[in-house]
Amino acid sequence: MSTETQGPAEAPAEESAPALNRDILDALTTLIKQAGGVGHSIAVGFHVAPHDLLAMFKLDCGMPMKELAQRMGCDASFITTIADNLEKRGYLHREPGQRDRRVKYLRLTVEGLAAKERMMSQFAEKMPWGYALCDEERRCLLALVRKMIDTPSPVTDHGGDTGAGV
Repeated sequence: MSTETQGPAEAPAEESAPALNRDILDALTTLIKQAGGVGHSIAVGFHVAPHDLLAMFKLDCGMPMKELAQRMGCDASFITTIADNLEKRGYLHREPGQRDRRVKYLRLTVEGLAAKERMMSQFAEKMPWGYALCDEERRCLLALVRKMIDTPSPVTDHGGDTGAGV
């Protein structure tokens, strides 16, 4: 009587969890690197810098410059440079806030909205989730990513590391 195995023997849980976590980290960093390359090529095609492209993706109907800086994880002063670049291209305009005229809102123009849609379409076509996953798999991926983002870390680090960097 012969016993056949269906695959490689499973490693003990204490060995397989760290290996699995390393594999996940490796896969995610590869995907992030790929996304950066795709984003750069799309930005070049639209004659904007990669950080301008990211700003376009983050901009909703109208947003204070300070909020865009928070969403992008950069200093608010850098948003002025981004706004200058996108305004020159005709993709956005600035307007003062109605309650506080010191607050400047960024709004995509009609041309900016159309460019953003084309940029996002190109990005989706070139990234694996846009061509390798069906709609159901993309919804599952999105749910898993949001779950990871929204779940607070159970580990408290007294060293001051927020876990934002890799």
